[in-house]
Amino acid sequence: MLETLTVADAVELAVVERSGFVESRHAGAAIVLSPDGDVVRTLGNPDALILPRSSLKPLQAVACVTAGADLTGVELAMSTASHTGTDRHADVVREILTAGGLTEDDLACPPAWPGDTRSRDELVREHGQPARIRMNCSGKHAAMLRACVATGWPTAGYLDAAHPLQLHIREVVERLTGEKIAHTSVDGCGAPVHAITLAGLARGIHRIGTASERSPFALHRVAGTLVRAVKENPWTIQGPGTADTIAIETLGVFTKGGAEGIMVMVAPNGATVALKMLDGSSRASTIVAATLLARAGALSDADIATLTAALPLAVHGGGSDVGTIRPGADI
Repeated sequence: MLETLTVADAVELAVVERSGFVESRHAGAAIVLSPDGDVVRTLGNPDALILPRSSLKPLQAVACVTAGADLTGVELAMSTASHTGTDRHADVVREILTAGGLTEDDLACPPAWPGDTRSRDELVREHGQPARIRMNCSGKHAAMLRACVATGWPTAGYLDAAHPLQLHIREVVERLTGEKIAHTSVDGCGAPVHAITLAGLARGIHRIGTASERSPFALHRVAGTLVRAVKENPWTIQGPGTADTIAIETLGVFTKGGAEGIMVMVAPNGATVALKMLDGSSRASTIVAATLLARAGALSDADIATLTAALPLAVHGGGSDVGTIRPGADI
């Protein structure tokens, strides 16, 4: 059976401090690329296989558009989101579906309550129910359906790994990462998720994050447009008060977290980091990724201070802040 990095492949990436006592440690692996895409630093084993989870969404979104999904602006940003299911998010997903002659019933992701607490509470008060459009991956699924409609592929079974859309996505993932997919699993939303190395994920995200909208290559033009759409609409990518949205708003980075402790981040100058927390926790991923970019000279200490203040990194005790989640000493 294939597997991700082991404990021996990992190094300490973050610690949790409570009242002057280090209570927990997060180990994992990370890789940092220069603006030109050269490897400038590795921690742990970046050649170990990982499932990118939602950090694969930028590659999947590019594939959907190159397959014919006509998405721009906020709709394009939503295609790569892991949103919190607010009314605003749901409205954009509906617009994507409606423009393709589709409905919420065409979505194959599982029904879910909004991740946003206020939105969920309002839905409960209104006697609402979990809905596919509220599921955090519904934007990606709507983009997949639009690609099928544009190309004439069947919308039924669009999540099957052998479906023409998924075969196209697989090809795009291999082109952008520069490596063959080692294994295909089923993601939480039901879509295929492909096992690649952490280094391969970093390469793919770097190519997207540094792509030019004026490139002679369609794949790169789409990628450049996607990055601009996300930076112009950071609320789409996750939601108010969430790590990805905060990082984009405060630092101007392109970032995308994934389940099980996956994080990718591209600085404005193109420097890129990809990391995997071995224990699957994401609570330290954003600050660790940004700090690694700062250590590489791509962000400033002031940037890190601003981000630290904005992220929910405080450790609480008795109703007060008694500690913090912070990068490990060797970061």
